Amino acid sequence: MKGQKIKLGIPKGSLEKATIDLFHNAGWRINVSARNYFPVVDDPEMSCSLVRAQEMARYVENGVLDIGLTGLDWILEYGAQVEIISDLVYSKISTRKAKWVLAVPADSGIKTIEECAGKTISTELVNFTKNYFEEKNIPVKVEFSWGATEAKVSEGLVDAIVEVTETGTTIRAHGLSIIHTLLETNTKLIANPESMKDGWKKNKIQQIAMLLQGALNAENMVGIKMNVPAEHLDKIVKKMPSLTAPTVSKLYNQKWFSVESVIHEKIVRELIPELIALGADGIIEYTLNKIVGKNDIPE
Repeated sequence: MKGQKIKLGIPKGSLEKATIDLFHNAGWRINVSARNYFPVVDDPEMSCSLVRAQEMARYVENGVLDIGLTGLDWILEYGAQVEIISDLVYSKISTRKAKWVLAVPADSGIKTIEECAGKTISTELVNFTKNYFEEKNIPVKVEFSWGATEAKVSEGLVDAIVEVTETGTTIRAHGLSIIHTLLETNTKLIANPESMKDGWKKNKIQQIAMLLQGALNAENMVGIKMNVPAEHLDKIVKKMPSLTAPTVSKLYNQKWFSVESVIHEKIVRELIPELIALGADGIIEYTLNKIVGKNDIPE
């Protein structure tokens, strides 16, 4: 609809560049200026704001933003009433789900979450942590941490921490032991429920979600194309991995075929020499921005 815009929240900080790169692959060029919090996007139907991931769900919930990217942890922290449109499992954001874990000094003797009863816990995820312990009927005092959370327990300021980690390496490096996982989280594309009731906005949001997923599908995938003489066609086609089946087309006025497929980039270095040995020629490898299928259309 003419004049309408989708208001997009881009997470400021560690997720910022990866998010902008993902939108670039999906088809949107977003330019960020160091002087303001409102990036420019090459789509007259969109506007952008830079917002901390910790605050994103609140701004989407109250309609300041129509959509945004944030973690499941921050949605739960504020109890935000938003619609989760899709998961964004993107290796440049994270190669695995992050975990919020309970950690104590390794020499504390504490082995279970129940043994934390009466203890003081420091975390940035205060509301979720309070609710988690209340549901388990374990009385604890939860304090907000402004940062350097591991150091607080190492220095004896608190008894335990709830901190986010992927591997636990930093936590263990501070002499702490992980005794419990409270939550697994990853990046979500979220939308304001009222925006999803507006026909135009819903269609635009679904378009964005579909193309973002297409960009994610193409991550670490490449296209490969080659010329193959007729006598070697069958054995090369059998050798070629593909999403469904390789594309084969006859070259004009030649006893050769063009064979094309989409494969994972990690196998290319082994596959190309094998294809050459089998009779392929003129092999071209090219990058992909998006791979979109019917299953990538959100409901």
